[in-house]
Amino acid sequence: MPQTDRLAFALEAGEITLPESGPVAVLRAEPSDFLRAVPADRLHCEQSDRRLFDRLDAAGLPVEPQLEVSGAALAVVNLTRSKAESRGNAARALRMLAPGGLLLLNGNKTDGIDSISREIGRSIPASGSCSKAHGKVVSFPRPDELPDVVATWAAEIEVSQTPEGDWTRPGMFSPDGSDPGSQLLAEQFGTSLRGRVADLGAGWGYLSRACLAASPAIAQLDLFEAEMLALDAARRNVTDPRAEFHWTDVASLRKTTAPYDTVIANPPFHLGRAADPEVGAAFIAAAARILKPSGQFLMVANRHLPYEARLDAAFRHRDQIAESRDFKVLRATSPRRP
Repeated sequence: MPQTDRLAFALEAGEITLPESGPVAVLRAEPSDFLRAVPADRLHCEQSDRRLFDRLDAAGLPVEPQLEVSGAALAVVNLTRSKAESRGNAARALRMLAPGGLLLLNGNKTDGIDSISREIGRSIPASGSCSKAHGKVVSFPRPDELPDVVATWAAEIEVSQTPEGDWTRPGMFSPDGSDPGSQLLAEQFGTSLRGRVADLGAGWGYLSRACLAASPAIAQLDLFEAEMLALDAARRNVTDPRAEFHWTDVASLRKTTAPYDTVIANPPFHLGRAADPEVGAAFIAAAARILKPSGQFLMVANRHLPYEARLDAAFRHRDQIAESRDFKVLRATSPRRP
């Protein structure tokens, strides 16, 4: 059972009830039977991941990348892999609620639902819980006055600078600074890069900034990123006027009238907690579609991930140009056309 369907189960079992009136806010919303049970004129969904945003929009559900709601009767927070982000979203949800409104935390055990609900419960007592499918829905009535710690949780998810000066926030990839894989790929950038460049899954912008710094011959660099929160941070980190920013699901990219000379990527290889090489495979396919026939694709990956066969299916030539104990940098050229 997906974690979002746990809410529908709790609703059908009578463990939770929909308030008769007032807005219903859902943070990190995903398509689910629960959302369809809420009257559309009262429902407010927030999802900053473009892939899920598009699915919610296609299902006819009201969705925004960033919610501004007040006086809500019910607020739902679907937990993520980042405990700091989940605590921060709980704080935001509490501020959206009217006094006496209900906060629902919904998450898997692997996402820390037990520890996060205990932590919140020390300041705001829980009123109930429903366990299903290796997780829980936990209810917290909003008090008239929010405890001071709520402000601390909210501050945790504000964009802030790392010791190196990069703007990041919890919930995005490598929020504490550049990761070793990206560093290894950036070491391969040289002054020979030129023309039009695309950064797939650009995150908060480390690779794009390194690429632009390496070569003055780059005319334009497009950052494609599905997570709006990361893209907003990238706008602060990459100030070169040659950069352009696109809130986009990389897998949806199609051949363009102005193809790229170089595509770079450090593809994600997780959806949730399970490793899924198909995510990286979608990046490889997208790179082949948007490159010039003479273009090149540079990607970094964990050494154990079997991307070579995918590269061979999408490109005529492929080689490994760098490696470390944990990572490899692969270069592919001559994209195959369907």
